[in-house]
Amino acid sequence: MRYSDTDRIYDELLLTRIQAGDRRAGERLAARWHPRLMRTAYRLLRDQEQARVAVQEAWIGICKGWLGLRKPSRFPAWAYRILHNKCADHIRTNQRDRKISETGIEVTTSAQGEDKVSVDQAFRQLTGEHRIAATLYFSEGLTLAEIAEVTSVPIGTAKSRIFHARKQLQAALSETTGIEGE
Repeated sequence: MRYSDTDRIYDELLLTRIQAGDRRAGERLAARWHPRLMRTAYRLLRDQEQARVAVQEAWIGICKGWLGLRKPSRFPAWAYRILHNKCADHIRTNQRDRKISETGIEVTTSAQGEDKVSVDQAFRQLTGEHRIAATLYFSEGLTLAEIAEVTSVPIGTAKSRIFHARKQLQAALSETTGIEGE
């Protein structure tokens, strides 16, 4: 689902109403954004429960900060930035825990026995930087400028990450389907 201009304007209106004290506007904005944040967190963390916790933590930050957000048009990048930080915290914790409990046996989750690689599986093969850029661009419809802001990189770097992610996704999908990318 792409993020259309109409969606952007509606979200700006909701945020303006929230800042004016309209509690129901906050509920509407949360209802609109929760699935998007969940989808993104799951793609980054690859674990449903961790994604749920990260999104819950992100909502705490979003709700605490939305009254002070000066430009409602910045909401998408701002919300994804908060989520990105929460997911990064979970990844760091997972890495630390893995190092602490290393026993020489690596626990991994295997593919579900399917012959074809799904889009989700192809996304899992991307590096962290490429995965977040591709998720925000292809799945969430953010602009290059917004992705650069979320990931704290120059626009050129965001563009390069999307380019490389696209190539890697095409390669992963063409390996299993036999369909060549463009």
